[in-house]
Amino acid sequence: MNERYEQMYRAATRYYIQGETMEAIAHGLDVSRSTVSRLLADARKTGLVRITIAEGSSSQAPVARSLSDAFGVRVHLVALRGGLSPMARIDQVAQRAAGLLTEVVGDSMNIGVAWGVTMASLTQHLRHRPLTGSAIIQMNGGANQRSSGVPYIREIMQSIGDAFDSAVVLFPVPAFFDYPDTKAAMWRERSVRHVLDQLARLDVAIFGVGSLTGSIPSHVYATGYLDEDERLQLAADGVVGDICTVLLREDGSYADIAANERATGLTPGELARVPRRICVVADPLRAPAVVGALRAGVATDLVLDEATARATLRRL
Repeated sequence: MNERYEQMYRAATRYYIQGETMEAIAHGLDVSRSTVSRLLADARKTGLVRITIAEGSSSQAPVARSLSDAFGVRVHLVALRGGLSPMARIDQVAQRAAGLLTEVVGDSMNIGVAWGVTMASLTQHLRHRPLTGSAIIQMNGGANQRSSGVPYIREIMQSIGDAFDSAVVLFPVPAFFDYPDTKAAMWRERSVRHVLDQLARLDVAIFGVGSLTGSIPSHVYATGYLDEDERLQLAADGVVGDICTVLLREDGSYADIAANERATGLTPGELARVPRRICVVADPLRAPAVVGALRAGVATDLVLDEATARATLRRL
């Protein structure tokens, strides 16, 4: 333990655990009060001290309790002021999700992340929390017929990796293969199996909710991942959205949707084996997809705003 770290540890212990004043700590350590203030600030910045805030009364509101009772999930309800733009709504809910993620991750964990608009916003709010031996693993492929998708996805994954001082494992496959046989062949490749093996050992997963309708279009449906004929077929199949690019109906079914034979993300059944699963959504228009995701059992934690929560309850 180096001298600076030892000073931070001693100052933090005396301030946060023993309840001493900064003046008393400064006298005990033979430093100035301003030095103690900097030591405490550095202790928070480096993750030596981690401050959490208990859920507010909003997450005990009737709408939160109703969702929790209906689906057996922890509901983290975010109070928003009226008149926010769709992107501002996503940003504020993503901020709460970033705090929750920081609270639940730990050393030697595999942390799965599904890319998307919400996750891109979440990266802007992550605080630095150094972890040892952990990895950030991309949960679904990202390439499509128009682009590799790599720069956008790599930026999301690397931002989270940097926040937690963790290795980043990218998943270098398309979001959807053209043919199920191609996917089956790729799943036998050692480089792909390496990623699949790590995904099978996730400790935490965090993801948004894709939707055929939304205030801000989901990347899967708006940026070349599915052509017009495929989107029409999804509507005919009753698809309302996706989790990790695995398509869902509002009743939570997904196994018989033909396009899922080509999808590369974790299925709800595979996700269900992950101990902590954080679903983040901030758009009332995505309520049908949220219902489908919750009925499929994808989440242990649901982070959303009240308007989205009420829209979701109205679908039940």
